[in-house]
Amino acid sequence: MSSQPMPGRVSPDLLQALRKIESVQSFPKGATLFQQGSAVTGVYVVESGEVRVLLPASQRQKQLLEVVGPGTLLGLSESMTGEKYRITAEASEQTTVAFIPRETFLEFLRKHGDFCMQVVRLLSEDLHGLYYKFRSISAHPGRPRHRPLDEQLN
Repeated sequence: MSSQPMPGRVSPDLLQALRKIESVQSFPKGATLFQQGSAVTGVYVVESGEVRVLLPASQRQKQLLEVVGPGTLLGLSESMTGEKYRITAEASEQTTVAFIPRETFLEFLRKHGDFCMQVVRLLSEDLHGLYYKFRSISAHPGRPRHRPLDEQLN
C-alpha cells in the first residue's frame, strides 16, 4: 500500500522506484534547469532546495508562477506529450534534483503500470493548480474583466 503524498508531490514509493533510473544534478542559485520553448529532455524531481517556476510575461520578463521544493516533479506533462517545455524552471537557491531522461521515464511507466495512476494524479493536480493560479492572475484588480459571452451578445 502506498502512502499518500502532499498534493503535487511524488509519493515515497514512486521516489524509491525512480532512484534506480535517475541521475542527481546540482544547480547553483539562479541556474536554469530548463527553459520555456526548449525541447523536452526529461523530468526533474526536486531533492533539496527550491525551484522558481516562471511563465513568459514578455520578451524580457518572466512572471513567477510558484516556488516548489523537495518532492516536486517538474516537466511531467511535457515529458508525457513530447512537446517543448511551457515554463522555465530556475534554482532559487542551491538545489539538487534527480533527472530522468524522457525515454527512460516512459519506459519505466510501461514496465511499472502500478505507478501510472500516481502519474495521472500528478498531472490532474497540476492541471487543477494551474486553473486556480490562472484564475487568481486573471482576476487581478488591475486587469480588465471580460463580460460573459451572453452579456456581450445583448
